[in-house]
Amino acid sequence: MKTDFTLADFDFDLPEALIAQHPTAVRSASRLLDGRSTAPADRGFADLPQLLNAGDLLLFNDTKVVKARLFGEKASGGKLEMLIERVLPASTDSAPNREVVAHIKVSKKPSVGSVLNMAIGADGKPAFQATLLGRWPDESGALFRFQLTDDAYDLMATHGHVPLPPYITHADDATDLARYQTVFAKHPGAVAAPTAALHFDEGLLAALSTRGIETAHITLHVGAGTFAPVKTDDLSAHKMHAERYHVPPETIAAIDACRARGGRVVAVGTTSVRAIESWANNGQTHGDTDIFITPGYAFKVVDSLITNFHLPKSTLMMLISAFAGYPHVMALYEHAIQSSYRFFSYGDAMLLDRQ
Repeated sequence: MKTDFTLADFDFDLPEALIAQHPTAVRSASRLLDGRSTAPADRGFADLPQLLNAGDLLLFNDTKVVKARLFGEKASGGKLEMLIERVLPASTDSAPNREVVAHIKVSKKPSVGSVLNMAIGADGKPAFQATLLGRWPDESGALFRFQLTDDAYDLMATHGHVPLPPYITHADDATDLARYQTVFAKHPGAVAAPTAALHFDEGLLAALSTRGIETAHITLHVGAGTFAPVKTDDLSAHKMHAERYHVPPETIAAIDACRARGGRVVAVGTTSVRAIESWANNGQTHGDTDIFITPGYAFKVVDSLITNFHLPKSTLMMLISAFAGYPHVMALYEHAIQSSYRFFSYGDAMLLDRQ
């Protein structure tokens, strides 16, 4: 069995036409590749209740995508784009959350102390300003700390744009506002959606409940680093971005009850996997995780996985290869491409069992 994986092992040719630019008209009308056996089966996502058993537990990520993309300009007039990665806690519960950690896209990075004019109106005046406080200490070196003139969540809600992934080429619109969000999104903080959960609608959740399939939630605030490329052939040299997570006590109790009745823990999305496996590894129910799962990892909680189709050479390809086996995953991807499955955030999904 192969163990010496390099970045090139997770590459594949994907026709651009298979990159989904828009969601299906109905959430649960997407396709589902049942990849639990060596012979893949083409199904619809609405078939999911029949593919699971009574007593199984679906583990959802209930993070909420915030309108984290903001536009503005420097005092010199140079245009810029800001993507708020994290809102920092205020000094007191009643104080506004004005400090943020953000990426900034601009021709020349401003200096510390610079004041940026954000959300310029038709009258040429900014709706608010952002003062650069300095760099944020992370591995990428690409994050900066800003202080805004008002509460960050309020400003994003009023002036922000849906932070669509870089491979979606249209500007965000009302459809994206509704559909780049799960129906059970609860805790604001993500700049990318937990996309495997986008396929679930109220009708499908009701059908799963009727069949005796239970649900529980974790929270992992997906960061922009989920789209960051791996830049080293040696996978052990790659440093994962950190994301905040929380595993509630009721979710831990639900997992214990599922185990006791002989059910399977079915993670919905790689973010749910990363959160629950982080807890299983370190015993911490909340904090930051930079867990990097590659082939050879021993999964401690998750039995089955629902996941979308991922980018070539991405850390998510490595995670699902660790979960279901590298040869099996690559064969499934070949089948998906030949069968014209839709890829990435607005694309179709697959169901996998742990190898």
